[in-house]
Amino acid sequence: MDYLLWKLLPLLALLVSFVAFFFLQDSYVAHLIQLKKPRREECSFHPYRHYWISSKRIVTPQGVISGSVEINEGKIASIVKGDSKQGNHMHQQVIDYRDAVVMPGLIDVHVHLDDPGRTEWEGFFTGTRAAAAGGVTTVVDMPLNNHPTTVSKDTLKLKLEAAKKKLHVDVGFWGGLVPENALNTSILEGLLSAGVLGVKSFMCPSGIDDFPMTTIDHIKEGLPVLAKYRRPLLVHAEIQLNSGHNLELKDDDDPRHYSTYLKTRPPSWEQAAIRELVGVTKDTGSGGRLEGAHIHIVHLSDSSASLDMIKEAKRRGDSISVETCSHYLAFSSEEIKDGDTRFKCSPPIRGASNGEKLWEALLEGDIDFLTSDHSPTVPELKLLDEGNFLKAWGGISSLQFDLPIAWSYGQKHGVTLEQLSLWWSKRPAKFAGLGSKGGIEVGKDADIVVWQPETEFVLDDKYPVFIKHPSISAYMGKKLSGQVLATFVRGNLVFKNGKHAPAACGVPILAK
Repeated sequence: MDYLLWKLLPLLALLVSFVAFFFLQDSYVAHLIQLKKPRREECSFHPYRHYWISSKRIVTPQGVISGSVEINEGKIASIVKGDSKQGNHMHQQVIDYRDAVVMPGLIDVHVHLDDPGRTEWEGFFTGTRAAAAGGVTTVVDMPLNNHPTTVSKDTLKLKLEAAKKKLHVDVGFWGGLVPENALNTSILEGLLSAGVLGVKSFMCPSGIDDFPMTTIDHIKEGLPVLAKYRRPLLVHAEIQLNSGHNLELKDDDDPRHYSTYLKTRPPSWEQAAIRELVGVTKDTGSGGRLEGAHIHIVHLSDSSASLDMIKEAKRRGDSISVETCSHYLAFSSEEIKDGDTRFKCSPPIRGASNGEKLWEALLEGDIDFLTSDHSPTVPELKLLDEGNFLKAWGGISSLQFDLPIAWSYGQKHGVTLEQLSLWWSKRPAKFAGLGSKGGIEVGKDADIVVWQPETEFVLDDKYPVFIKHPSISAYMGKKLSGQVLATFVRGNLVFKNGKHAPAACGVPILAK
């Protein structure tokens, strides 16, 4: 027996070596495969680079069609009606969404992601996850409330560094126009050269110490530089007409009443600012001294004299545009309950009749497009328990709900899928200079949202909400319609049936 074992030992050793060799080889090959694994498989639930999306409702510039969209290497390669894809293309990958709506991804050009410096408020990671879950494929981040604010080339670099590996959708950046860079245009030029898509200013205190307000004189100093770069100036258009915040209040005005807060920011504040701005925009038209400059009024709330002045400036050929926000169309001051500071924002939400006029202006084209002005904070600063509207932080969180809000509240106004696409995709893309985005058109980025308009849901504790602090959103508890099923960013399926792709593969967008 011992002799037999002695004879077999060399064979056993050879067998062990043979097995070990192949085991190690397999392990090595597996390691190589892992190393060479396409990044796309981490970025997308659908790993194919060339495929088709089919639906009976595809929103295109030519209208809503039944057909298919060909996607190749992140771009829209072709669009066909009906079953034209059949035959030659049947061997390729096809995702058939049946009667779900296939629409251009939303572009929200007014978002505060608060990164770097205040990620406890939101942050790139949570904010862009919320965007992807809502069918928003591109956001443009405001230069505040992050810290430091984005007012120079160096502070933009800090923001870009903070964004690395955190973007689930594509993100552009606004810079800030403040007295320092308005009066030292080399700083402003450095900021624009570094790639911000435009700059934002406040004509009233911003509430952020390192983002001071600008006067019309500061704006006049900055506009020639913006004209040179052909980038827009976005303006928070309110001028504080009284010397003290509570000057108009009486002793018996209760700070828990929304009407008390409403008194402190009357329409006359918006009107005063816009009156000064349209005095400048007269030089921005063709052949004007400031041709190439463009002034954009953010979050218009006043639908009376403010809107009239903007309409008149447009009629005379000024380079001016205006947005309003979801909350001004969805809510009215009459329905805001005592102490519910979730609804505090500035300019404030005004009365129901004012909101109806905003809807009319949007439908008639006098308001150019919609934004969220997603402006979160930590729950403690909203003073939800105290309910003091005068002291609570202002801002409404809604980025994830842009699409269902516009659809749900627009139904009584007969809003169409084409109008949604115009307000949330085409016009914002043009305004921000995002030429490769904003439509289901050949050659554009394959930024697409797939959603079911007829599906209703309630924003309650069971609904998956991805903004950092759902409790502070004024939309929690609301019943909406329009369920997002899938979101594609440059051809990557980044969101599907309530889940995000493993990796954050959005990219920063910089102006050239």
